[in-house]
Amino acid sequence: MKKTPLYDAHLKLNAKMVSFHDYVMPLQYDSIISEHHCVRKNAGIFDISHMGRIELFGDKALPFIQQIITNDAVRLVDNQALYTLICNEQGGIIDDILVYRRHENQFMLVVNCSNTEKDLLWLRKQAIDYQPLKIRDLTDRVSLIALQGPQSVNMLEVAFKSKFDYIKRFYFDDYVWNGIRITISRTGYTGEDGFELFVDAKHAVKLWNLLIEKNKQDGLRPIGLGARDTLRLEACLLLYGNDMDETITPLETTIDWTVKFDKGNFIGRDALLRQKIKGVDRKLVGFEMIDRGIPRHGYTVLKGNETIGRVASGSFSPSTKKNIGLCLIKSQYAKMGEELQIQIRDKNYNARVVKTPFYKREFR
Repeated sequence: MKKTPLYDAHLKLNAKMVSFHDYVMPLQYDSIISEHHCVRKNAGIFDISHMGRIELFGDKALPFIQQIITNDAVRLVDNQALYTLICNEQGGIIDDILVYRRHENQFMLVVNCSNTEKDLLWLRKQAIDYQPLKIRDLTDRVSLIALQGPQSVNMLEVAFKSKFDYIKRFYFDDYVWNGIRITISRTGYTGEDGFELFVDAKHAVKLWNLLIEKNKQDGLRPIGLGARDTLRLEACLLLYGNDMDETITPLETTIDWTVKFDKGNFIGRDALLRQKIKGVDRKLVGFEMIDRGIPRHGYTVLKGNETIGRVASGSFSPSTKKNIGLCLIKSQYAKMGEELQIQIRDKNYNARVVKTPFYKREFR
């Protein structure tokens, strides 16, 4: 099992450690619900160094990026980030990623930890026609720490005694602290305002400790994977392997907006265009339970006696105090207000299709 540079720091904080895609990661330090509320009401700090980080640079970096992603990277300016998908030729989702543009010839990709090796192989295969292009795996060399919550900008400024409110959402900048370069992006996976900090792995513990020590009195707490999952689900931020994979296309999900057909050719475009013209047979939708019962990934979804799909993600929502989930079901039932049944331990529980996200904060 792999360990992030912050492994010992988690043990000192009495984290409950679990196996997560070849890594040993903190599931929780306290209760998942209390950690969840801390991020929603104040701020929390996460170790997300398990995420893959891949650097691309070369004269053909931009056209290469345009070819492999569904979104439009041409509209990016320097120091701007973009959420997008990588698809295969059939339109199936290989991964959902963040693309960071440093300049036209240099990009960084943050990918899901379960897909890092797969993505690297895919990128190198597609790069043959875009030489000279260098692709570097930075995952083990660069650590990633997230600071998320409505008080995150204040806590960042307290830690470094510098202003960061000029960094707008989905932009980033470099900051030098005691001779250490930190890349700070205003992105996240919680539905809250927040930042993600990239730092050389050998300085990760020092940065983690600084952020906690300077803000402990104001309620900053470490947050594990458990609360990260409930936070992202409430905000309808999809999880690869649950809500999407290579058998699912973007048009079948809630992130079909990431597909920009008018940008020109990209891998998967033809298949996705055919699907758009034909219409999708199934759709990912949000639902909330009417009956008492917590939905989980893989549970069967029924309409009467007909099996119409499966639960992709499900949990108790601490913010709304409801049991919620996402399910991939036949399109004719994917209508607001449609009543469904979720099979939980051989018993059917009533649920209703609802608007997503389940929770939404207005950002500046």
